[in-house]
Amino acid sequence: MTQTKLVELIAPSGYAPFPDVAARGIATLERLGYTVRNREALERRYLRFAGTDEARAAEINRFADGSAVLPQIVLAVRGGYGAVHLLDRLDYGKLRDRLSGAPVAIVGHSDFTALQLALLSQAHISTFAGPMLLADFGAETLSEFTLRQFDAVLHSPNHVVQWTADGASGNVDVSGTLWGGNLAMVCSLIGTQYLPSIEGGVLFVEDVNEPPYRVERMLYQLHQSGILARQQALVLGDFSQYRVTDYDNGYDMATMIESMRRVIGIPIITDMPFGHCADKLTLPVGGQARLQTSATQVTLTLTGYPYIGA
Repeated sequence: MTQTKLVELIAPSGYAPFPDVAARGIATLERLGYTVRNREALERRYLRFAGTDEARAAEINRFADGSAVLPQIVLAVRGGYGAVHLLDRLDYGKLRDRLSGAPVAIVGHSDFTALQLALLSQAHISTFAGPMLLADFGAETLSEFTLRQFDAVLHSPNHVVQWTADGASGNVDVSGTLWGGNLAMVCSLIGTQYLPSIEGGVLFVEDVNEPPYRVERMLYQLHQSGILARQQALVLGDFSQYRVTDYDNGYDMATMIESMRRVIGIPIITDMPFGHCADKLTLPVGGQARLQTSATQVTLTLTGYPYIGA
């Protein structure tokens, strides 16, 4: 990264609880050659949120202002909860006019999924599921994998990633719109105007602190609402920090996934490095994907997304 890029912070969900972590994240971005704008977002607190609903929505709506200088990267500070408060407060028409197809990378994950899917459904704006300021750039040791993937996707019109999965899906070769994010947030939007209506897509999901039976319950919601049947494949990312109990009686995550394979009728691809984990991909929400599997090898080819150039 030899060219200076402008990063603008946004805090649409929870507030930043640890100033030292935020400072470390900013220092990391600066060391990588980025200039960081809107540090004021780190100071706002209202109840458990990073400011009032009005303040947090205004932080996003200002990107619709034609006189404002757009950053190359809009980076979420953290997830938590609160993005859903903003969905009916955004000026989707003006955001679409200013940002749709623009070389601006809007990046985040977790609770940020709600905003990403709303921007895709209401304004046709593609964003990126990827690292955030606190958990990733503010980590004591920045994941080289995460940084490499972030840099590669944002600076190129296409990108290929590979990983090893459980192999149970067999040979798959499908293409479609890539969409998804945090599983709980995807499910929370079912029945609303903010969930994109994607036909023939590749849906990816991840979550944290959700035991197998609760993950299954959400997958059943996607299945029984007809959403999974309209997809080419379901890709499972990282499901971390959950626990099972004696009452689960062996019903672990692998068992649950095999059960869902018999139910939903589309391929389930496992072990994608994305989620609440140190090593994560950067994935274009609304981009195009070709998903190929052979034995345990998975290849994901990404195209059709905004990028910020070399």
